[in-house]
This record gives sequence, structure tokens and C-alpha cells, in this order.
Amino acid sequence: MSPVQEQMPTAADAQAFKDAMALLAAPVSVVTGLDTTGRRWGFTASSVTSVSLDPPLVMVGIALASSCHAAMAQAGEFVVNLLGERHRPVAQRFATRGVDRFAAGDFDAWEGGAALPYLPDAKVLLRCRTVDVIRAGDHDLLLGTPEHIYIRDEAAPPLLWYRRGFHTPVPAVPGS
Repeated sequence: MSPVQEQMPTAADAQAFKDAMALLAAPVSVVTGLDTTGRRWGFTASSVTSVSLDPPLVMVGIALASSCHAAMAQAGEFVVNLLGERHRPVAQRFATRGVDRFAAGDFDAWEGGAALPYLPDAKVLLRCRTVDVIRAGDHDLLLGTPEHIYIRDEAAPPLLWYRRGFHTPVPAVPGS
């Protein structure tokens, strides 16, 4: 056992862990899919990351307690809609329980195959085929391989989750 391992407690306090993770800035996405009846589902996610380049794999974390969990864990496909600064209201709506998240009419149905809901002006769209669902504590990790990738707006400022709120980074001033 290394000296670092000897000094570390066996498990971190849950609140201390939440406080530490609140300082980890993460891009904000809305992940969408369809259940077996064709009903649209979606949730705001800050735990989306690339996992592998060969084969290309993306991972999305979804809480077991999420209202979308059952539908998303069983869906064969999902869309990662990477949000920009202008999408703050979308992110807030998809993070709210008990509302019709699609009522605003800002999502379209993807043509070709299942009509998955997607946000037409998202910065990036990743249409993924689910390849595995892995239980990890109080979350499931959805692993998907992107089958279609659209980059719509590289220049728009990203929307980030930081300190338990939505933020946009301040652009760097040239020459400073």
C-alpha cells in the first residue's frame, strides 16, 4: 500500500464529495430518447464524456431516481444535444421535474429510423446507438457509439455547470 493510500479514508463523506464535484466545471447537454411506445424523454446532463476513440464511445450518467431512467436505460438510441449559452432556458426546463419538457416546441424529430427528438440549434448533436448500460452506484452509465455527428455552432459560447449553477465562460481578451 502506498503512503497516499494509507492516508486516505476508505470512503469520502457524501457532502464533501458533492462540494468537491461542484467545483468541476462540465459542459451541459440535454440527452433525449424514445421509450418503447414512442414517447419522448429527455434530461439535462453534465456527466457526458468521451470514453474511447476506437471504437468511438460516449458515456452519459443518469441517476436511478431520474424520471427518465427506465425509458433511457431501455432505449436503443439516444441523442446528446450539447448546449450553448443561449440554451440556458432549455437546460433549466429539462432539469425540472413534473413539467412537459417538450412543450415549448423547440425540438424536432430526427428523420430516418426512429424519430428521436433533437434540438436543431444545439452546438453539437450526437445520435448514439446504446451499446451497454453499466450500474455505477446510484447511477447507470449509458455507453453509446455515435452514428451521426453534427457540429452546428463551434463559435457560440458553451453552457457549463459549475458551483451548482449554469454559467458561461468569459472569453479571453487577446493579448492579456
